[in-house]
Amino acid sequence: MKKYVIGIPGQKWNETEKSQWLNLQNKKRDYHQLVVSQINALEADFQIEQYGELPYGENLVLFALRSKSWQQDKPAILITGGVHGYETSGVMGALAFAQGRVKEYQGAFNFVILPCISPWGFETINRWNSYAVDPNRSFYMDSPAPESQAVLDYLAKLNCDFLMHIDLHETTDTDNTEFRPALAARDAVEHTNWNIPDGFYLVGDSKRPEAAFQKAIIESVEKVTHIAPADENGELIGVAIEQFGVCNYDCKGLSLCAGITDAKYVTTTEVYPDSPKSDEQICIDAQVAAICGGLNYLQSL
Repeated sequence: MKKYVIGIPGQKWNETEKSQWLNLQNKKRDYHQLVVSQINALEADFQIEQYGELPYGENLVLFALRSKSWQQDKPAILITGGVHGYETSGVMGALAFAQGRVKEYQGAFNFVILPCISPWGFETINRWNSYAVDPNRSFYMDSPAPESQAVLDYLAKLNCDFLMHIDLHETTDTDNTEFRPALAARDAVEHTNWNIPDGFYLVGDSKRPEAAFQKAIIESVEKVTHIAPADENGELIGVAIEQFGVCNYDCKGLSLCAGITDAKYVTTTEVYPDSPKSDEQICIDAQVAAICGGLNYLQSL
């Protein structure tokens, strides 16, 4: 892996290097124009709740969409997007589902949707937040990531038992060209580039694998786009596959967003917008198909 532009090889970053990194970042798109405007347009169907505001950036308010017709006897579904702000289809997929397909399921489920957990990352097209912290390794109390802490605080106030949680992500070529080299430099550790899977795949929870649930999502997404094959080692992102298109992580142990609830049915989606077989709309459609595949499975039980 090539030397990163910031830092001294073999030395972890201190505040000087983090400040240098922050000075290289700039706003590339507008959260309010592209995201908040779509959230506000959903006020007829959802209770729009402000659950926090980031202590950096300009008016980066955090919003949740909660079913207006909430009924205690219906199971609750959590949908999260934009934990990594640069992963655009996660944000847009959550919003697309809320704008359209959610109506098919409102009679059976309560919904909580957090479309864009990391708006600073969304605006600057970053995996990290302003503090050079990855929110998706920071979902624990007294978190160094205000994005992650705000989610945990909000869910604690809701005091809701979720049946399903789907966390919407994507993998881009910049994982290897920018983000992994930056991580190696920040932490003074060796990283090798992994082969980015060409297609859609899922990361389930090794403690709650629910293979049939994962399979149902894969089969739903297959109608929209191609599923990533395992590499020559039978792995996806360096982890052995559990089944076609699925590998598992210890979500709670790694402090991932997918580990923030005790839901029985949990998964993380990954699409690959840089594939020659894909584009931005296909990736959004795949995220929506994943949500629907999971919900259809629950309805079939």
